Amino acid sequence: MLLLIIISTIFVSLISIAGVLVLFKLKEKFINIIEYFMPFAAGTMLSVAFFDLIPESFEMLESSFNFVFLGIVLFFVIERYIHWHHCRIDECKTKHKVKPYAYLNLIGDALHNFLDGIIIAASYLIDLRLGLVTTFAIVAHEIPQELGDASILIHSGMKKNKIIVYNFISAAFAFLGVFTHVFFLEQFHITPYLIALAAGGFIYLALADIIPEIGKDNSRKMIIQTILFFVGIILVYLFGVFFAE
Repeated sequence: MLLLIIISTIFVSLISIAGVLVLFKLKEKFINIIEYFMPFAAGTMLSVAFFDLIPESFEMLESSFNFVFLGIVLFFVIERYIHWHHCRIDECKTKHKVKPYAYLNLIGDALHNFLDGIIIAASYLIDLRLGLVTTFAIVAHEIPQELGDASILIHSGMKKNKIIVYNFISAAFAFLGVFTHVFFLEQFHITPYLIALAAGGFIYLALADIIPEIGKDNSRKMIIQTILFFVGIILVYLFGVFFAE
């Protein structure tokens, strides 16, 4: 199981580096990519939270919903004070030009990746299916999130080589999260609590962070985004069917 955890973490971490490289190639066109990935990510995160994480935690904890609520509050605090959110292109060009802000964003991203590693490890240690669907949801969220973070760094004036190196270091924190959970946190039997917290975090990110930023000014785009939202839900459901215990 540890091998699967490491492979999944590597895959998630590569999204960080790939996001930067893609952004260097596409430049301003990346906004169109984000607008179509965001509803897909929202659908996957909500369905994983309600179809997988919450039921699993509820089987192991009588007070599961208390920790789901705590997860929502926790992710709200993280977003407010460590600046963990998606960046609109006009904001990136105007408000976020100073390098100190770019470094703050890197710190927030490192914490984000650290928590991703913990969530991935905790999910796989419960069962294979939960690990797979959780990794899938994290990957779906990482694509628009990493593109947005890379945009902040580029528009802050940071050099290309530094951006790549710092993103690599930030991505490595996911492995720190994995090993922290496997070799330390698991000994305290807190995995069910982490799963409930992750469910609350997924719900918060989907409803408060991702969905509000989905474009509403184009009817054709809105239809495609709605379809992608349901595609995310359906894919998570199919994961549950094919990898059911």
